[in-house]
Amino acid sequence: MRGDAATWPYLQLAVLHWPAPRTVAIVSEASVQDTVRQSSSAERPAVDAPAAISPAAISPAAISLSKVGKRYGDFRALDNVSLSIASGERVVVCGPSGSGKSTLIRCINRLERHDEGEIRVDGKLLSDRRGELRKVRADVGMVFQQFNLFPHLTVLENLTLGPMRVRGLTAAAARERAMMYLERVRIPEQADKRPTRLSGGQQQRVAIARSLCMEPKAMLFDEPTSALDPEMISEVLDVMVELAESGMTMIVVTHEMGFARQVADSLVFMDAGSIIEHSTPAAFFERPDSARGRSFLKRILQH
Repeated sequence: MRGDAATWPYLQLAVLHWPAPRTVAIVSEASVQDTVRQSSSAERPAVDAPAAISPAAISPAAISLSKVGKRYGDFRALDNVSLSIASGERVVVCGPSGSGKSTLIRCINRLERHDEGEIRVDGKLLSDRRGELRKVRADVGMVFQQFNLFPHLTVLENLTLGPMRVRGLTAAAARERAMMYLERVRIPEQADKRPTRLSGGQQQRVAIARSLCMEPKAMLFDEPTSALDPEMISEVLDVMVELAESGMTMIVVTHEMGFARQVADSLVFMDAGSIIEHSTPAAFFERPDSARGRSFLKRILQH
């Protein structure tokens, strides 16, 4: 099977299935003794001691970065980046061109190798060990700026290739899953067409459906609307909004501030390879903490 080399990463890109957060009650010895005394009293019913939540008892973040750095020669694309993302969280990453946004998410699935710090997925350290890396990528979907569809395959064939080769689905099961997700992105009638016969918005929706066919636990979006005509942007954003509302863990690099306001749980503003601000969208849009954030917001909201 031949195609653009940039197309192949989607077959394995993926964040491991992490369990729901759990907490453990920490009860002191004195509290236990009080409870025993209360239980032995006929006049008073037993009362449970108040339970304290231990931070160590909480499950690790779905994705975490600690002091991550990335260099291209003398240029620092990422500089001491630390970030923690919970399961089910929707994070929008914004900032000027060259600020490190795309490098950040490409390092998360190891399309780029970081030079410093640690990246953990479900608490597991991201490394170059092939077995561990393939396991991590198995449940993370990524949608690129360019659609990266195989032009010589039909839409349906683009969608069934990954599930059959990576997930081991039969052709019939892969086709059924592909049609389900084409229905979800509202283009089932395009199944038998080649990508070149589709509009840009339709091709990006196919790319989203292709990632969904791997049934990932998290999805990374690298400026998914940047290559689209303005009139096609809304059809892609509508699909992404629906996906976010389903509870998918999402990291979205975008300049679509309306999407950020509507969907994001948190917003990360980057500049010169560093995280300058990390707050709620409401806080960032109403009162950015940094002068750089205020300048960026003023410019982007003017257009």
